[in-house]
Amino acid sequence: MFLYRPTPSTLTLSKRLSTLAEVVVGGLVLLLLSYAFPRVIEGAEQRALALLIYSVIGVGIVRFWPLGALGWANRVTLLRGVLVALVAGGLSAEATTLAQWQWLGIATAALLLDGVDGFIARKAHCQSAFGARFDMEMDALLILLLSLALISHSGLGPWVLPIGAIRYAFVVAGGVYPWLKAPLFASRRRKAVCVWQVSALLLALTPITSSETAAILALSALFTLVYSFAVDVRWLYLRRLS
Repeated sequence: MFLYRPTPSTLTLSKRLSTLAEVVVGGLVLLLLSYAFPRVIEGAEQRALALLIYSVIGVGIVRFWPLGALGWANRVTLLRGVLVALVAGGLSAEATTLAQWQWLGIATAALLLDGVDGFIARKAHCQSAFGARFDMEMDALLILLLSLALISHSGLGPWVLPIGAIRYAFVVAGGVYPWLKAPLFASRRRKAVCVWQVSALLLALTPITSSETAAILALSALFTLVYSFAVDVRWLYLRRLS
């Protein structure tokens, strides 16, 4: 009798396919939601943009998660990715007031799920560097999209773009200055600033918010973000010197 013994490469392929299957399910959920919110996703172009953003997220998951099934914590983050992709698709639409509220509701749901994935990971004792990075990248992408929405829908100038772009500039700078890639210490301040950023931008984008109030909220998000990054960059620089 011959027993089949899977090789490491076969096991790896099996795990990748398992991960891919979960990503595909997420894509189907996105497709269903795009039809469920026709005022947010007005047509094929917006739907294609949402699917494109989600595909980029999915490729990253399949590429960097080697363990097969995502687990419930990462599934919650994947759901956040679905909602963020939906937000991206609706960004280019000429939204009515009702559509703006629906779009903001979807973005708010993505914000409310932030922290749920971490809570599940801690309770299940399945924290991972991938999960933390996945969560952080969804935060960064949502903030970038909200920053672009402020420019396109609230009449604020391009000065709000750094709110969403600083995180990516920091990553690029790490390629020039490797000491910026060093692991950072755990920080509630960093998470609080992130939550305030998204909250302030969402409040600034509501149809009932005046342009002056929107500008004040956006400024508060920008200042707290710059402060937070300055603290981290200073800490990394001093650590490099020690």
